[in-house]
Amino acid sequence: MRIAIDAMGGDNAPGLIVQGAMDAAAQWPDTELLLVGDTSVIEPLMKGQKPSNITICHADEVIGPDDEPVKAVRRKKGASMVVAGQLVREKQADAMLSAGNTGALMATGLLVVGRMDGIERPALAPMMPTMDDIGILTLDLGANMDAKPEHLVQYAIMGSIYRTKVHGLEKPRVGLLNVGTEAMKGNEMAKAAYALLEQAPVHFIGNVEARDVLNRNCDVLVCDGFAGNIMLKAMEGAAGTIFTSLKEAFSQTLLTKLAAAVMLPKLRPLKKRMDYKEHGGAPLLGLNGLVVKCHGSSDALAVKNAVRQARTALQGQLIETIAAEINGK
Repeated sequence: MRIAIDAMGGDNAPGLIVQGAMDAAAQWPDTELLLVGDTSVIEPLMKGQKPSNITICHADEVIGPDDEPVKAVRRKKGASMVVAGQLVREKQADAMLSAGNTGALMATGLLVVGRMDGIERPALAPMMPTMDDIGILTLDLGANMDAKPEHLVQYAIMGSIYRTKVHGLEKPRVGLLNVGTEAMKGNEMAKAAYALLEQAPVHFIGNVEARDVLNRNCDVLVCDGFAGNIMLKAMEGAAGTIFTSLKEAFSQTLLTKLAAAVMLPKLRPLKKRMDYKEHGGAPLLGLNGLVVKCHGSSDALAVKNAVRQARTALQGQLIETIAAEINGK
C-alpha cells in the first residue's frame, strides 16, 4: 500500500513530519510512503539515511494556516497538500495524511480527491478519549458547521463501519449528542435525526449527553460540526486547565512536591489517555479516498500513529465498504 504524507503541513513541519515518516517506514517496511514537499528541504532532514520505502514527491508550494481554504486549493496547484490529494485521486496513493490547514484539507478532499457517491457532506471523525482507553468516534467535529438530519444518518453509518473495520467492534453503539436523553429533547434537527436514526441500519441507542461521553456511553457519537467542535474544545480546555492547576498545586511546598512524587505514576497514564498523539489523526469520511487529518501540532509519534491508522483502514477496505453500504451494493 502507498500512503502520501504532506511533509510541509503543520506546526512542526517539515522536521518532525519527516521524522515520523522515517519511523513509520522502519516499522512497516511493506508500506511505501510518499513524502510530498520541497525536495531541497526534505532530503537534508534525512541526513543521507532515506529508507528504501520512502519516495519524495516534489511540491514547491505550501498552504499556510491563514490561507483562505478554497482559494488556496484552487490557486496553489503545486502545494504539498494539493499534490498529495492528486496522488490519491489518480490512484498513485491509497491514502493521504496532513497536519496542515483543516479547511484547506476539507477543500482538497472535496475538490481534488472527490466526494463519494451518495454522500452529501463528508465528516471529520476524530476519536474522543474515554476513561477506559477505548474512545468514541465522534462525527462531525468541525468539517460542516450546519447539518441536516439526513447528514447525521450518513455520519452514523460511516462511523459504524469505521469502528468495525478499523477498531474491530462488531456492533458499535450509535448515540446522538443532545441536551437530554429523552427522545423528544433538543432542537428540531435533533428530533428529526432521532426518528431517522431509529430506522437506520445502525445500532442506535438514543440521545446521549456531553457530560457522559468520557465514560464511553456509546461507540459512535453523531452531531453537527458546530456543537461537536464546541464540545471538543471545551473538553480540551478543561483537561489543560486541570493539569496546569495540578502542576501549580504540586509545586507549592516541599510537602506537595513529595505528594507529587507519589501521585505522578498515577497521573501520567491519565495524561497519556487525553493525548492526541496517541490517536494518530481524524479521517475525513465520505470521500473517494482515505484522507486523514493529523493534529496541527503533530510530532513524529503522532505521524507514525496516523500511518498505522491509515494502514488498518486500508487493510479493512474501509472506503469500499462505506461506498457499498451507502449505495446499497
